[in-house]
Amino acid sequence: MKLNFKSYLIIPVMLLLASTSCDEGDAIVDDVVDNTTRGAILRTVNVVSNELPIGEADGFFGVDLEVQDSENGALVQSIDVFANFQDNTPDNGVGATTPESFVENIASSTFTIGEFDLPRFTYQITLPELLAITGVSESDIDGGDEFRVRFELVLSDGRRFSFADNSGTLTGSFFSSPFLYGATIVCPPSPPAAGDWIFDMTDAYGDGWNGASLTVTLDGEEMEFLVDGSEGGASLETLTVPTDAEVISIRFTSGNWDGEIGYTITSANGNVILTQEAYADTTPTPGVELINYCVKNY
Repeated sequence: MKLNFKSYLIIPVMLLLASTSCDEGDAIVDDVVDNTTRGAILRTVNVVSNELPIGEADGFFGVDLEVQDSENGALVQSIDVFANFQDNTPDNGVGATTPESFVENIASSTFTIGEFDLPRFTYQITLPELLAITGVSESDIDGGDEFRVRFELVLSDGRRFSFADNSGTLTGSFFSSPFLYGATIVCPPSPPAAGDWIFDMTDAYGDGWNGASLTVTLDGEEMEFLVDGSEGGASLETLTVPTDAEVISIRFTSGNWDGEIGYTITSANGNVILTQEAYADTTPTPGVELINYCVKNY
């Protein structure tokens, strides 16, 4: 009965969304095309890395970007890069946002041509470089702090375009052009507690997790934990972590009806590491590390 009810609910909603999405999509394209001559767009093609692990010199922020303007990118002469530090853990560190610092200028001669015949480039900057540029000490950073990297397009006629020139059309569509990016400081993992980890999982409706799961990676070996349909509303499973284990990771894979999912994960030392209640205001973010490595309680 549950599947039929949900199907009946989805069909009219999907028809409405399809009609609305087409109209909105056309409007976005028309708006961008009509207004491109007013400036330039720096479109996000791919965020390569936006996490900076503490203590790892090769940790970096990286992003692939594409230049668009009324002359297919030819109006952009160069790109200025700026950075600053946002202290989100004021009990440890500088306790404030640092002033923005100039990082470097990227000449258009370094661009390559992408699949849409528009200029592209990949930008990367390491954690040590960001620390040096902003004048922040590594002892002042903690998990949850953030470096912000801002790009500013410099056109051949002297005009400049950056974050302050954005509209909702440019930040919330295929043409995603935020100009401003955050790179979050993360703590490196510590060896997990050896022994039995308990996965107490529930489904509020009683029909399993409908394609969702918890992916546990222990020293490179992946395992799936979930409530399947045959188990109904609950499943209790154990993972035995060996004494020589070095890294454990837990990430969520989304399915249908994630709001029905609940779980409590307890490590071998007796600490509750993760908990999620059914019908909570938020569901776990898919693909993101769920363990807070900065809290050494696992």
